[in-house]
Amino acid sequence: MFGCCVAGRLLQTDLQQVDETHALFEIPAAEKVNHVCVFLLGTVPFPDGFGATVHFFWPGKGSQVLGMLSNDKPSAIFRLRSAFSSTSAPPSGVSTPSAFTSATFSSTPGQVTAILGFALEPLEAIAAQLASLPQNQTPNAMNITPTSTPTSSLAPIAKPADPSMLAEKIAKHLFNYIAGFVPAGTNVGPESTVSMGVIARWYESFIGKVRAGGVGFLERSE
Repeated sequence: MFGCCVAGRLLQTDLQQVDETHALFEIPAAEKVNHVCVFLLGTVPFPDGFGATVHFFWPGKGSQVLGMLSNDKPSAIFRLRSAFSSTSAPPSGVSTPSAFTSATFSSTPGQVTAILGFALEPLEAIAAQLASLPQNQTPNAMNITPTSTPTSSLAPIAKPADPSMLAEKIAKHLFNYIAGFVPAGTNVGPESTVSMGVIARWYESFIGKVRAGGVGFLERSE
């Protein structure tokens, strides 16, 4: 159901099912991890009204809720800072399931194996947990913070074009193109004919413009 990819490493699909509502990945050599991506594989959707909180547990140092996944948000990328200090209390209302803190896993001398866990929960409960996190995601004991993009740097989201308006503009563009091949002084009417070669050239030109820069040229041609 879940996939995981640590930056610079191979994709992980070796998910360990702890129980009906908890699953985890082992992250070996966690001290070298900077970014991690989690996502739904698309094979099994969440039940209606449910999603999963994403937890990162560092043995002996503590844990933190990184974020969440849902059917509407099937993937997320988090930045994990490599500096850790003494354990501090998590925000009120947020806790790490014992399914992750009590997990047993392999380890390599000199390296830390961390746990990336998923807890299936109602969306309302997930929203309450995320709302209790610091607004600016102040680093906790593990200095783990999700990546974010400043609002000011986001481009405005364009509204989808009205299909009927787009069709009208395409038809008008075709008409104007064909009209350019009509001899001067000749009126274009219902009985007028045009060579298929002209339409074929229009089509090749039209598709080329769309592939090169979208349909913005239709606005400029009006």
